[in-house]
Amino acid sequence: MDGELFEMPAKGGPPPDAPLAARMRPRALDEVVGQRHLLAPGRLLRRLIEADRIQSVILFGPPGTGKTSLATVIANATKSRFVRLSGVEASVADLRAVSAAASQRRFRGEKTLLFLDEIHRLNKAQQDILLPDVENGVFALVGATTHNPFFFVIHALVSRSQIFELQPLVEEDIAEVIRHALADETRGLGGLKIELEPPALTHWTKVCDGDARRALNALEIAARTTPPDTRGVTRITLEVAEESIQKKAVRYDADEDAHYDTISAFIKSVRGSDPDAAIYWLAKMLYAGEDPRFLARRLAILAAEDIGLAEPGALVVANACFQIVELIGMPEARIPLAETTIYLAGCPKSNSAYLAVEAALSDLKEGRLQEVPAKLRGTGYRGAKQLGHGVGYQYAHDHPNHYIEQDYLEIKKKYYAPGDLGREKKLKEFLESLRARNARRRKAE
Repeated sequence: MDGELFEMPAKGGPPPDAPLAARMRPRALDEVVGQRHLLAPGRLLRRLIEADRIQSVILFGPPGTGKTSLATVIANATKSRFVRLSGVEASVADLRAVSAAASQRRFRGEKTLLFLDEIHRLNKAQQDILLPDVENGVFALVGATTHNPFFFVIHALVSRSQIFELQPLVEEDIAEVIRHALADETRGLGGLKIELEPPALTHWTKVCDGDARRALNALEIAARTTPPDTRGVTRITLEVAEESIQKKAVRYDADEDAHYDTISAFIKSVRGSDPDAAIYWLAKMLYAGEDPRFLARRLAILAAEDIGLAEPGALVVANACFQIVELIGMPEARIPLAETTIYLAGCPKSNSAYLAVEAALSDLKEGRLQEVPAKLRGTGYRGAKQLGHGVGYQYAHDHPNHYIEQDYLEIKKKYYAPGDLGREKKLKEFLESLRARNARRRKAE
């Protein structure tokens, strides 16, 4: 296939009947919304673009975060011919045709930027073909993928590339994208009389999961399918916004009562060993757009505070859940979150560790301080022996059952009261057996 079929001038722009999301693609760096960690003044990617030093770049991140838009911006900024291929459809012949056309262009003093969407879908042989042209500067390569390139792109290409991770847009960014589209009379909907009600805007910013394309698609559907009123004004209400994105609004404001009430119900349901209620509240929070990492953190805290020593493995499971959620994100993160929620709800419960540390902290806050007994103090430094440090300490492993009764506090205090459920029951039985054995020994003496 002729490589020219894939090519277009970067500044040509989409036709007027293209989807709103395509028409509103940023054309210059200053039009890009979000990704400040990459594009703020002084950041590496911005410096590379402004210095025209892009050789091979791989952008990875969730859909709708601006990978294609950023590639177009780079082509514009570097005055390069923009060539786009998809890793799903591209063949070896396609790649060779692009290479040949780029070589001819280079001979004429013109630059080429090859944008490879879904670069992870190219097989190893196809990715290998890119290496000589990347190294020789025949074209600048910008690859885009939703997968971690360190796992899905060959090492030789990764080692020759700058890797940049794009983050989902935050709610304020989504709102800014929508407002730009409503105001732009040339590429957007600025020529129409549209009134977007605040609840509708808020709904879209919450349910789009950081995907600007999804927000613009919803806006266009709402604007084009809602009949104007008698004044010729198209009013986009919350109900219209819900229909346009096919998702109902849930009363769940991240900084108001509904947020705190729902997470409270979730925690209390897990603590109360009701997996069905816990799953419902989890689903409600996910549906409303809650950050899955926040939920994973709450589960980890709950595993330590409310399950504790009755099932110490719960904390390990919760920690694994947090790491997986951090790695994969939504929508897949809902599955380990659900699994962990059900598991924790079904575990025996104990808050003995929480109560123990709270009691000890209370003593400290109230000024009931204790010095470290001399026999427990460190002996690994000069002068410790002369000070009597360590004198009288008995090494537990030198005694039967690796235990010997001795004072570890100057004033005895009882902070830990073991429970009777799960694994803690065995812990309780073991501690009680040690004390009983010492009681018999003292009696015998």
